[in-house]
Amino acid sequence: MSEPLVRGGPVHIGEAARASGVSAKMVRHYESLGLLGEVTRTDSGYRQYSAADIHTLRFIKRARDLGFSMAEIAELVSLWHDRSRASAAVKRIAEHHVAELDKRIAALQGMHRTLNALLHACHGDTRPDCPILDDLAGGAAPCH
Repeated sequence: MSEPLVRGGPVHIGEAARASGVSAKMVRHYESLGLLGEVTRTDSGYRQYSAADIHTLRFIKRARDLGFSMAEIAELVSLWHDRSRASAAVKRIAEHHVAELDKRIAALQGMHRTLNALLHACHGDTRPDCPILDDLAGGAAPCH
């Protein structure tokens, strides 16, 4: 059995998953994408994760929580490990991501306004006419 993480020894995938807050399936996925670098294996083929690997998994999880794409995360992990990086490169990625979030927020707000207007226009009673369905159909009558 591997040494406990608190002593700095390697841990198996389940322990790494628990320590990082990432599922074992996602740990394997991130490894397959090359985000963890070369993960060591025991003679019997079990993966062993170092404290640095777990720290990287936490970094990835936080970046995912903030909505960064996997391509952006790969670039951020690379920049994070590159101590000679320029912070301007990191800022550029974050600025692009914020701009994309702003677009998504605007689109969601537009959907919200439209649906609210349709909800207010709908009587919600026993009559068959329904502005919500009319809008979804683009004003066309259903085909029979």
